[in-house]
Amino acid sequence: MYAIIVTGGKQYKVSEGDVISVEKLEGEAGSAVTFDRVIAVNDNGLKVGGDVASATVSGTVVEQGKGRKVIVYKYKRKTGYHKKNGHRQLYTKVKIDKINA
Repeated sequence: MYAIIVTGGKQYKVSEGDVISVEKLEGEAGSAVTFDRVIAVNDNGLKVGGDVASATVSGTVVEQGKGRKVIVYKYKRKTGYHKKNGHRQLYTKVKIDKINA
């Protein structure tokens, strides 16, 4: 059994017991989180649309963290323009506990 959920503008295919990294969510490690935007559920046949309108996926926050640093470097030749910037994206690791279809 698996489900496709939407969070942080991205879609994730999840099964019970999976650990996924998603865009930052509120909550500390050990707190419960519920994903109510479910696109599809596969349980002996694919269900989409109105069939999964009431489906939810529940999970537990494992950790909050930062991703690895990405360097953004802007350069324009012949003008002496250089700009260096770094970015570390915040993420939340979530363990999927139950798919309520």
